[in-house]
Amino acid sequence: MDKYLLLQEMIDAALEAEKGILAVYQKDFGVEIKEDHSPVTEADKNADALIRKILQAEHPDFAFLTEESKDDLSRLEKEHLIIVDPVDGTSDFVSRSGEFTTNIAYVHKHETVLGVINWCLGDWIYYAIKGEGAFKKNKRTGEAVSLHVSSRLDHLRVLMSRSHRQKEEDEALARHKDKIESVTVKGAALKFCEIAEGKAELSWRYSPGTKEWDTAPGALLVEEAGGFFLKPDKSSYIQNREDVYNREGYIVGNSLDNFLL
Repeated sequence: MDKYLLLQEMIDAALEAEKGILAVYQKDFGVEIKEDHSPVTEADKNADALIRKILQAEHPDFAFLTEESKDDLSRLEKEHLIIVDPVDGTSDFVSRSGEFTTNIAYVHKHETVLGVINWCLGDWIYYAIKGEGAFKKNKRTGEAVSLHVSSRLDHLRVLMSRSHRQKEEDEALARHKDKIESVTVKGAALKFCEIAEGKAELSWRYSPGTKEWDTAPGALLVEEAGGFFLKPDKSSYIQNREDVYNREGYIVGNSLDNFLL
């Protein structure tokens, strides 16, 4: 399998899905509430189906794990897996904050090898290749830029969830306020993107609500930019798990010297 070709297919699928996502965003749309109490719109459903269709046509032997489709646990026996969050940050989509993304990851034998994050309303699409670095590409000009995390070990810039902040996370902020310069709310996977490109140093989630499709491409992006993505006990998540929830939460940052608890 040509991983560079697959990466381009993932990027193309994300950009094709962007068209339909923004078409919904620019009109009045309905919002449904799923069993897990999270919102979903036609943008989520349509983009999920489109990305699956595009990538399955090229890779019929791959398994798929996507937010808006039924989970087929036969994926656990497959060597190749595509993970998709068609609209990461649906709450931000609904509130029209603009901070929503499309996330696509390719997993080989439980390890993320390729990751794509498209900021639908931004100029840049972010991507990473295991062992080869993290990048962002301008969607208008095609200019590609290599990413690297910040070197800051003090005056840290922290990013927190806009929609899912917990009191335990605020308590951690209070414990380490002497090292923290600023705290900014940021939607969806854009937190990973900003840490990867050196605009912030830390983010964390202590709640169990995120899932593989929320974090797989972003974790790779930050790691390939020189940072880390770990559970609070400093162990790692594997991908393609039967339980897709990141139940222990996570910390993502630029340097293990800034691993704050």
